[in-house]
Amino acid sequence: MIRFLQTPGPLKKIILGGLLLIICAAMVITLVPGGLGSSFGFGGPGRGVIAKVDGEDVTTLEVQREARQMVKQQFPSGGSQVAMLMPFFTQRAAEELIDQKAMLVEAHQLGLRATDQDVRDEIEKNPQYAAVFFPGGSFIGETEYEERLQSVDLTVPQFEQIVKNEILLNKLRNVVAGGATVGEAEVRDKFVKDNTKVKFDYAVLHKDDISKAINPSEAELKAYYDSHKASYKNSIPEKRKIRYVLLDTGRLADKIQVSQQELQAYYDEHRDEFRVPEQVLVSHILIKTPLPGPDGKVDQKAVDAAKVKAEDILKQLKAGANFADLAKKDSEDETSAKSGGSLGWVQKGRIPSPEVEKAAFSLPKGGTSGVINAGYGFDIIHVDDKQDAHLKTIEEVKPQVEPIIRQQRAAQEADSEATALLSQAHTEGLDKAAAAKGLQLVSTDFIGRRDALPGIGPSPQFLDAVFNEPEKSPPDEVKIPQGYAIFEVEAIQPSSTPTFEQIRTRVETEFKGERATALLNQKTQELSDRAKAEHDLKKAAKELGATMKASDLVAPDSQVPDIGSLAGSASVIFTMKPGDISGPIMSGVNGAVAQLVDKQLPPEQDFAAKKDQIRQTLLQTKQSELFGLFVGNLRDALQKSGKIKINQEELKSLGRPTGESDEGE
Repeated sequence: MIRFLQTPGPLKKIILGGLLLIICAAMVITLVPGGLGSSFGFGGPGRGVIAKVDGEDVTTLEVQREARQMVKQQFPSGGSQVAMLMPFFTQRAAEELIDQKAMLVEAHQLGLRATDQDVRDEIEKNPQYAAVFFPGGSFIGETEYEERLQSVDLTVPQFEQIVKNEILLNKLRNVVAGGATVGEAEVRDKFVKDNTKVKFDYAVLHKDDISKAINPSEAELKAYYDSHKASYKNSIPEKRKIRYVLLDTGRLADKIQVSQQELQAYYDEHRDEFRVPEQVLVSHILIKTPLPGPDGKVDQKAVDAAKVKAEDILKQLKAGANFADLAKKDSEDETSAKSGGSLGWVQKGRIPSPEVEKAAFSLPKGGTSGVINAGYGFDIIHVDDKQDAHLKTIEEVKPQVEPIIRQQRAAQEADSEATALLSQAHTEGLDKAAAAKGLQLVSTDFIGRRDALPGIGPSPQFLDAVFNEPEKSPPDEVKIPQGYAIFEVEAIQPSSTPTFEQIRTRVETEFKGERATALLNQKTQELSDRAKAEHDLKKAAKELGATMKASDLVAPDSQVPDIGSLAGSASVIFTMKPGDISGPIMSGVNGAVAQLVDKQLPPEQDFAAKKDQIRQTLLQTKQSELFGLFVGNLRDALQKSGKIKINQEELKSLGRPTGESDEGE
């Protein structure tokens, strides 16, 4: 079997993006009716298994791993919203993994197969893979392939199975959706619809203007409050009064002195971490060559021109020009050019081109190469410094190791002290236990789930524990980023329904908003009816206090002031004839009525240029819809036959937000 992979950045994008089949599955799932809410048979999967698909497990760990990857892709910087969205992503991940297994079952039933040769061809000939796996047309080597897979937590068999599964799903999709066709009339209708332009006058009524004129009486507001009381129920959240003691590992670490024996022991145990491989500090000037065209051919004239340019730069270097200055001016690697062409310290096996790597490690310090054909361009490299493989001395790593040892010891001491403090607090009370240890006892007023606390800050872990603890229960312990917190709940202020007086401002805002929306709809309908009856939009607008405006000549994907996107309810304008007056066009905060002034159909000569692209877009849409219906029917069939079994309890537990319990169910 093949062995090939290189470069961490592209590798992660390809494996985690393309090869995990998320794109394929997500495209299908949005079209599949139903979901995971149904019950599928009896005697389902056991604990730790979300579902069985024709005997194959979809495990909780698989779903959680997939969900985390989805979150990482959509929220790379994390954030507070991630925890709240995890239930959604776990449900979605479960759905996708079940569908993937169902599709693979059907592919095998249809006799579809993916051979080792199919995998070779997919990776070597698919442009998105070939650029990474076969730079310059040459395989980068078995060892690097295995190492790169390990860097993204994949073994060789796992990776190759992922590729096979992708090939199988593509084959299945081709079989199912291959019969989709698009007629000439459909293409022409789509062309006309997407390229027609219109110009229109329109009258606008603003919700804000209507709202300003609404002055509800106190009786109206109280009546509104009473009629909407269910929506205000328990809208004042629960609060709790607590006491706590913080054991800060950072403060403990500051007091710890690391002995030479501890330092030596850690150094001896972690020697491999301190080995520095052979590496070079290298800079380069890259002149790129063009990629192959759709026919697989390369523009040889452009390649020759790139080589001439690189050779001219080399002549300037030999004549005494400064390498960094030329890199900034001429290198087509924009990232490194900004720093004078510097690629930093590079280890063996980290340079995509074998030719460039060979030159980098064979040149002496201060040496400059000739023009090297790297496969993706012509490269000139300069070795700024070299470093042989060696083991760092204990003195070199001391600044790095001492904080680690201090933190480890502090964590151990904090854990031990927290256990002792909690035990003492159970017998003598938290206040006496804190005083005996010389620790500060913090007492709070009533706090909410999102409050920041002294010494702790905003801590979901701590507050989740606090709000899950019964009132007056014995002190408890929570591990937090700073160390440990020992706490007890003194009093609970339950969630409550606010009185009218407490939320009068909110009630008035909601009353006026609801009334303004109803009046806006009513007045916009009246504006349309009157304009149509009088065949005069401007006159109707003046009578009802609407503002007249005129659009430019606009396309269906345009935005128009006070109306917004023409792809929504305003798309009706494109179906009108000049002089026609529309019905109400509502945009949430505004209501409008339009009168068509001009309508320009696209020129016939544009159709010939665009029809192939339109046909392809329509075909892809039809194929996706057809495949989506197929997957929906497949799921139904497998569920009815008992080949898909869902563990509802496991799924329910997986989708439950953090801190939510089964109490009250």
